[in-house]
Amino acid sequence: MAHVLDNPGWAALTGPHAHLAEVRGNVRRYRPDVSVFLGVAGEPELDDWAAIAAFAGPGRTVSLTFEAPVPDGWEIVHDIEGVQLDGSAVWGEPFADAVVLTPDDVPDMLDLVARTEPGPFLPRTIEMGVYLGVRHEGKLVAMAGERLHPPGWTEISAVCTDASFRGQGLATRLVLAVAAGIRARGETPFMHASASNVTAIRLYEKLGFTLRARRLFRQVRAPGR
Repeated sequence: MAHVLDNPGWAALTGPHAHLAEVRGNVRRYRPDVSVFLGVAGEPELDDWAAIAAFAGPGRTVSLTFEAPVPDGWEIVHDIEGVQLDGSAVWGEPFADAVVLTPDDVPDMLDLVARTEPGPFLPRTIEMGVYLGVRHEGKLVAMAGERLHPPGWTEISAVCTDASFRGQGLATRLVLAVAAGIRARGETPFMHASASNVTAIRLYEKLGFTLRARRLFRQVRAPGR
């Protein structure tokens, strides 16, 4: 039987994140100011690729949450080897210095993301889940939060720390604090990471995450200009 984490984007967009979805046929995507990801129930047919192209627009790129060959006319912009980490053994713990971030904090969150490049983060990404941050003298210097939300699971993402504050364990404590909140809802945390980010993967494994699967993060360009 397929596991819900085998196709987490689709599972999220047809489940807890259905209210954030736009729908064309058998394809769902997050609203463009929320997330770059879209999902399809299974391996996409030609009609599904047509729907993906309509979502993307001629010559525009889209990030996929599934692995499938692309049809003629599509261009693979890049493939990144990644890993999916299972947090079934991670229970987390509170972090007293962390604050819950709100829409008022989004400009500071976008600024931190621009400095640290943890991955895609857009003006309404905060609506995907709970985000925690640490401020120093008013400046946001570290954060982590929730992204994909398949039923029963929540992805921890946007883990980043300002370069001047690294080495203090802020990322570790924020990941554990986000995990504690996920567990309090009766759900299980999971994560994705680039396979080349060995340092981060080692950190997450020390916290109790285990390798569940290897994933391919693919960005493609739709036909046309």
